[in-house]
Amino acid sequence: MSEHKTSPNTGQELLTQHAMLVLWGAYAQQNGLIAALEQDTLSQKRRDHRPQTKIIEFLLAILDGLPHLKDLSHAAHPVVKDQAVAEAWDQPGWADHSGVSRALHHLNDEETQAIIDAVASIEQPFIDQECERALATGGMLVYDADLTGRPVSSTSTTYPAAAFGYMGDGVSLGYQAALVSMHSPTYGRLWLANQLHPGDTVSSTQAEALVVAAEARTGYRPRRRTELVANRLAIAEAVLAAAEEPYEESYQKQSEVQDRLDDTKLELSDWSRELRSLEAEYKHSGRVPTAHCKLARARRKVATYEKRLPRVEAAVGVAERRMARHERKLVEAQVEVDRLRQRLQQLQDENQSNPHPIRAQFRIDGGFASAENIAWIIEMGYDVDTKARSRGVRDGLIAALSPETVWQRVGGNAMLAAWSGTTANDYFTYPVDLALARYQTGKTVRHSVLVHYSDDEATLDLEQWFHRYNGRQTIEAGIK
Repeated sequence: MSEHKTSPNTGQELLTQHAMLVLWGAYAQQNGLIAALEQDTLSQKRRDHRPQTKIIEFLLAILDGLPHLKDLSHAAHPVVKDQAVAEAWDQPGWADHSGVSRALHHLNDEETQAIIDAVASIEQPFIDQECERALATGGMLVYDADLTGRPVSSTSTTYPAAAFGYMGDGVSLGYQAALVSMHSPTYGRLWLANQLHPGDTVSSTQAEALVVAAEARTGYRPRRRTELVANRLAIAEAVLAAAEEPYEESYQKQSEVQDRLDDTKLELSDWSRELRSLEAEYKHSGRVPTAHCKLARARRKVATYEKRLPRVEAAVGVAERRMARHERKLVEAQVEVDRLRQRLQQLQDENQSNPHPIRAQFRIDGGFASAENIAWIIEMGYDVDTKARSRGVRDGLIAALSPETVWQRVGGNAMLAAWSGTTANDYFTYPVDLALARYQTGKTVRHSVLVHYSDDEATLDLEQWFHRYNGRQTIEAGIK
């Protein structure tokens, strides 16, 4: 897109092929972004261009959607030669892409964080404003989270912490970007966080971090559902109490059998020593043993204890394995009680420091939706809309279908059958609403399972539920 622009410095008319960059530059001057970036102190030497100018130029490469940094200099219409863009961004000119690359390479952690903070300080008022509008108009904040591949050259060795992982339709070298956005009444979608991870990172490991990132960026939190954790704690304490008695019994049994083994070994040792002494004595005196002499008795005793020893050793092994099994259950129960006590205390403290909780919803795809992650997000106070990760849940619902099952059409090729308040045979920690979705394309039928948790029962309006979950396509569109 080309456009003529009059330079405020020379009064001459300038031709630009990057009209949007010119507009964004004027906006960046108006909202203080350029000033914020130029305030950062960078420990790099200046030659033809300041390091701050090179950082701003890197931002332009992102805004212009350039696939490679070298395109700053070698694209069909290179930004580095566009004086209109330079003046719009209040810069005397642009460096070659190689200079931008060197400037980025020499940034240290503190300088990088300062740049991030500068950009965040400009973004934050927009986020605050949209949070207020969302709460005023919809009564809640709606977050979407996702993980998306960021491939690099498969032969590159210079990208730090890159790893091979599934990206798109295949395996590529690169990163996984963990993204979270919020529904914005003004803009539709507002990005909140973007954290790069190695390419082999899987979604289920990032759910908690994305919730924490969303809260850190917006400053809002729902009320933690401490009553749910308190109930789990009470159950865990009962399990712990029940695990103590069999452990004590097995410990006592193992001690008794161990004592028998020690006694057997001691008796065998004593009688073996007595036998050796008597055999030497009989041999020296030339006495002939009889059936009831001391030597015969000693031989019988040794034979008895030698025969008993392997049986007692086997009994000790059984007792030790039984005790180890009960001890393992006891330790696991104690660890769970300690974890839930700590978790409950943390959530109680967070509620205490959050006098004005809000209602919020997290929408995530099935990759994030392990049973543990769903339980954690529920306990954090969020409404949850996701898909079941477990094929067993899907297959169980299909098996539960009957001629009486009610299907409701919710889309052109989609129908739902729903169950309210179920744990799906204890797969889910807390009762959730489930909907089996059936999609038919020609003769092909596919199934998936929608999962919902909130104070509102989703099964009362299946069409709304279906479209509410699919509203997370805004983040997928943003990614693409």
